[in-house]
Amino acid sequence: MNLKICGMKTEIITIGDEILIGQIVDTNSAWMAEQLNLNGIEVYQITSVHDNHAHIVKALADAEKNADLVLITGGLGPTKDDITKNCLCEYFNTELVFYPEIFEHVRSLLSSRNVTINQLNRDQALLPTSCTILNNSAGTASGMWFEKNGTIFISMPGVPFEMEAIMTEEVFPRLIKLGIMQSIVHKTILTYGLAESMLAEMIEGWESGLPEYIKLAYLPSAMMVRLRLSAYGTDKGMLEANINQQVKELQNIIPEYIFGFDDDNLALIIGRMLIKSSQTLAVAESCTGGNIAHFITSNSGSSAYFKGGVVAYSNEIKSKLLEVPSEMIDTYGAVSQQVAESMAIGAQKVLNADFSIATTGIAGPDGGTAEKPVGTVWIAVAGPSGVESEKFIFRHNRERNIIRSTQSALDLLRKHIINDNSALI
Repeated sequence: MNLKICGMKTEIITIGDEILIGQIVDTNSAWMAEQLNLNGIEVYQITSVHDNHAHIVKALADAEKNADLVLITGGLGPTKDDITKNCLCEYFNTELVFYPEIFEHVRSLLSSRNVTINQLNRDQALLPTSCTILNNSAGTASGMWFEKNGTIFISMPGVPFEMEAIMTEEVFPRLIKLGIMQSIVHKTILTYGLAESMLAEMIEGWESGLPEYIKLAYLPSAMMVRLRLSAYGTDKGMLEANINQQVKELQNIIPEYIFGFDDDNLALIIGRMLIKSSQTLAVAESCTGGNIAHFITSNSGSSAYFKGGVVAYSNEIKSKLLEVPSEMIDTYGAVSQQVAESMAIGAQKVLNADFSIATTGIAGPDGGTAEKPVGTVWIAVAGPSGVESEKFIFRHNRERNIIRSTQSALDLLRKHIINDNSALI
């Protein structure tokens, strides 16, 4: 068989109505795509299909035209709605036969779980004669490997931990033996503070100078704009070195907007900085409603530097717990530079922290005025060298306003720590 190996294109097919109606999220495709890329195999397409015989067979035929490797998950359970094996038999012109050794595996596994075996369980030992059986150490549905017209088809159960076991123990070792040569190296640069279009304009010259084998993708969200560099070739060491050089050049162009890489997040970066300088943090939140504290404490080890926080949603709490003068609120309003800075100073004092963050704003969708429209947010950061604040005007979406306020507050704190003369960074 003439298998197309070097630079093979891969399609993932997920089978199941539960995915198409939104009952479950397709985490299988995300996991497989990530693992395939790490192993130098590019995913060309991801397809989801109904539990429908004709639809499944058509999806297999379409995949054969475009892909060199087809990974299929779902429809291998013991119930009548699991029809993948019958579809595979039709497509590969084969038939199901009973494998005693597979039945023994099913029987042993179910007995260890105190499950009484019935005919449906026994039928899981019925498998196509023309496939290579892939052992499922985590479940009762075996994986199946087919080859047709230069394309590899691999069918696996839809249960995530069973699919992952087959991929790890059976599929990847076999693909490695095929000698796939291409390597893929990814590096993600995390930026905040510039809109996607402004960022693209600022780094246009650098982007235009990237080698042909390095591709750049912009991945914007309310949290940040990620820049993903992907290098394709045969020499992994060379690709990593060249990507690292490109990252260094980018850091010289936009140093103030890059806060981390890959799986980093702003709260994690800030935590590292505070641990290094042996300093502490407190928060005083109004419009973010505790979201900043949530982001901070989502990182393991945050107790080493995070003192705590106050969700001062009402003016009364701002005054009583954070010592914001009530006359200040009356004069300037709760959403103001003066109140934000007073909240930050109050949190710093009351919680005895080196640094503090304060947020006050109009998250929406109600509460805005002509002077202070929905999305108006004041953020203040207090530290050993003093307090600074900044006004932001976001949009009308409440959820995104809270997220953007959180990210902006953390980014302002990050810069404040770096610039603070007392921070030993």
